[in-house]
Amino acid sequence: MTNIQQAYIVSAIRTPIGKSGRGSLSKMRPDELLAQTLKQLIVMNPTLDPQAIEDVIVGCAMPEGPQGLNVARISALLAGLPQSVGGVTVNRFCSSGLNAIAMAADRIRVGEADVMIAAGTESMSMVPMTGNSPSFSPEIFMSDENIGIAYGMGLTAEKVAQQWKVSRTDQDQFALLSHQKALLAQANGDFKDETFAVNITHRAMNLDSGVVDLSFSQLAKDDGPRIDTTMEGLAKLKPVFAMKGSVTAGNSSQTSDGAGALLIVSERALKQFNLKPLARFVSFAVKGVPPEIMGIGPKEAIPVALKLAGIRLEDVGWIELNEAFAAQSLAVIRDLNMNPDRINPLGGAIALGHPLGATGAIRSATAIHGMHRKQLKYAMVTMCVGTGMGAAGIFERC
Repeated sequence: MTNIQQAYIVSAIRTPIGKSGRGSLSKMRPDELLAQTLKQLIVMNPTLDPQAIEDVIVGCAMPEGPQGLNVARISALLAGLPQSVGGVTVNRFCSSGLNAIAMAADRIRVGEADVMIAAGTESMSMVPMTGNSPSFSPEIFMSDENIGIAYGMGLTAEKVAQQWKVSRTDQDQFALLSHQKALLAQANGDFKDETFAVNITHRAMNLDSGVVDLSFSQLAKDDGPRIDTTMEGLAKLKPVFAMKGSVTAGNSSQTSDGAGALLIVSERALKQFNLKPLARFVSFAVKGVPPEIMGIGPKEAIPVALKLAGIRLEDVGWIELNEAFAAQSLAVIRDLNMNPDRINPLGGAIALGHPLGATGAIRSATAIHGMHRKQLKYAMVTMCVGTGMGAAGIFERC
């Protein structure tokens, strides 16, 4: 059997995140968005021979429509990567991007590859959260055992809030803090090392000339953070998933568009192409929980990832806990007795957005650059996953 070798992250970048519907990236195809990200990744590593890239693994939660037909392979070709470079799309809903990283790292760790790209892309503007034609097996509705599979994500958050006794006030305070941290991070330039300006092409039919007029713009920062967010404003929002519930649009993650990508290599490739690593991939874990309380998933995955890494929770200085909902984030934090000061230091999905399958790659870029700025040894990315799962991945600073 091949000896285990280490997998290193050389670059970790992301697009700014756009609001879905009418946001800055709402008219941009997810394959084109990812292609720009892959191009940027190659530009950042001029000493790398693109022919050495073995595969591009891309997370996408709803791989259909404009992000179907194996968006990984299509995006790689649109980015101008050699035709010899493969591409595969993977789906574990919200952890798809993190799963792509783990799968790419594993190819390297078992000696099957030396250069891999892991990424994620999602346009919630073009493909709705449940896809275009969702269809549940009738067996789901035949008993109470699996009925949670059919619950909307918001309803699962309500059940977590009830079971873990997370108040509406606490959820709104958590949401407000997310916006405040994100706005401060933007003002301080904390995202500059992980983001690049996306070029956007606007097309409009000119009825006089009969041709399509083109105009161009750039998106350089995330759409989501709102300076006008207040406790008073959040308190006025009505629950949207249960009549007497506590989960609102204000204390839930934003539906979004975005992409992220990481270049992952072996030690042999580091030397061959004179590359400098940012981090070492350490461990990954996924665990299942009852679908009706899917938001609590990270509390089961985190201990497993820590055990595989051989470290304690106290050793992790930077934690990106995806804010699908304030209710589930607070439940996980309290259940595991996590240090709030180490969680989402630059804000989370409530302020910045949650482009589903891309989020794992995006949050990994934030965590890796964050632990470098703060000179921390370990960072972790974790999230809940639809149908009742939790995922967690750990990185070590190089």
